Amino acid sequence: MKRILISFSLLLAVTVPHMAVLAAEPAAPAPSLEDRVADLEAYVNNGARQTNAPSLVAGPGPGHNAWQMTSTALVLFMTLPGLALFYGGLVRRKNVLSVMAQCLGIAGMVTILWWLCGYSLTFSGGNGFIGDLANKMFNGVEPGKVGAGYHWISDSMWAMFQLTFAIITPALIVGAIAERMKFSAVLLFIALWMFAVYFPLAHMVWSTTGFMCGALNANASIKALDFAGGTVVHMSSGWSALILCIILGKRLGFGKEPMTPHSMVLCMIGTGMLWIGWYGFNAGSALGADTIAANAFTTTTLAAATAGFIWGVVEYLHRGKPSVLGFCSGIVAGLVVITPACGFVDTTGAMVIGLAAGVIPYFAIAKLKAWLGYDDALDTFGVHGVGGTLGALLTGLLATEKVNPVVSGVKQGLFLNQVYAVLVTLVLSVVATTIIALVVKAVLGLRPSEDVETLGLDIAEHGEEGYTGAFGGSVHGGSSPAHKPAFAPIGEVVKKTI
Repeated sequence: MKRILISFSLLLAVTVPHMAVLAAEPAAPAPSLEDRVADLEAYVNNGARQTNAPSLVAGPGPGHNAWQMTSTALVLFMTLPGLALFYGGLVRRKNVLSVMAQCLGIAGMVTILWWLCGYSLTFSGGNGFIGDLANKMFNGVEPGKVGAGYHWISDSMWAMFQLTFAIITPALIVGAIAERMKFSAVLLFIALWMFAVYFPLAHMVWSTTGFMCGALNANASIKALDFAGGTVVHMSSGWSALILCIILGKRLGFGKEPMTPHSMVLCMIGTGMLWIGWYGFNAGSALGADTIAANAFTTTTLAAATAGFIWGVVEYLHRGKPSVLGFCSGIVAGLVVITPACGFVDTTGAMVIGLAAGVIPYFAIAKLKAWLGYDDALDTFGVHGVGGTLGALLTGLLATEKVNPVVSGVKQGLFLNQVYAVLVTLVLSVVATTIIALVVKAVLGLRPSEDVETLGLDIAEHGEEGYTGAFGGSVHGGSSPAHKPAFAPIGEVVKKTI
């Protein structure tokens, strides 16, 4: 009993003073009516929360978060099924499933890498060139927290939104090397490319500590602007695609036998899906359902529609017929070129961008490809590499603070900074791709055997056919004349007529 009394006395001696201190501490002030109104106004304007007292809405704002969830789904829709159908329609029937499998495989692998460390390397602290591992395996990324991306959206939705960008970027590269690269080599190349190119580049351009993040980092060495991915997505994938297809070599029979798209119907359906999904890509990058998102939605529509029409006009003037493939290519080019600028330019700027996108990428495909003789199977470089570069530069000329106030802080010298950002992106993409491609070539080899390539990658690598039985017949070895489309890929057709 004596021991019990002594122990109880010691416990009181320790806890009572501590309780007294706790009792003496003032309670956190309740938010006043003014604080709550300020919070509401910040929510409506998608602005910074008030900080005078704890908010009664500590988590995500439902409207902005709902738009972010919708945008995330739309961007994923761009890859699956949008890009898969777009690319699938442009290849020969014997390879339609191979490009779809590559899109599916990339989506799964990149998701795993993103959860493991990719998100952390892209957006967690670090230095100007790469993040750290503070958020590895989504440590600290919770649905009820906000601020990792923006004021009113869930940290979990921010991570998922950016994941969809990380998925579609390497998937774009597939277009340049379609029909002639081993599936295992594609996956190994993309895995290494994510660490060497995408994670550091996205960090440099979009992280608050990024070397080229003019919008968020006051100490950025290059104060460039990229609203939704001109450099991060389109330049990086486009220039990497060019280098990879050159190292890989041309398809068997390239330039000697027709390699026409097997289904312009699939290509057109994929184009429509890409256009719809692009609203999540561009307007979603406002990180809330605000006026900047509305502007990005508007400029995206104007540029895409204008570029598609102008491309058709240019094609008609050069070859006498505006093809469906031409309209599709122009629409995608318009979407690419407006991407870095959509949240920074007005409607007049969008129309200028649409006009440029309908002309310059067209001639890059029709003339440059023929001059240099590379086999960019589905014109990834001509549309994304050239278009992304063009968009980054036009952003420097057309961005206005009337649309987005962030422009005023970087307006002076913006075009020159855009040039610097383009050069950094180009050098990183070209050098890293060259090294990675040579490593993969030495480890796995890049191409299948000639017999496999002739048979088609669908059967040889996946044991499946896209079309069987009464619907399409067997494709073993190539397409039947009955299923050949009227028009060859735009680059092949136009170079013969210009």
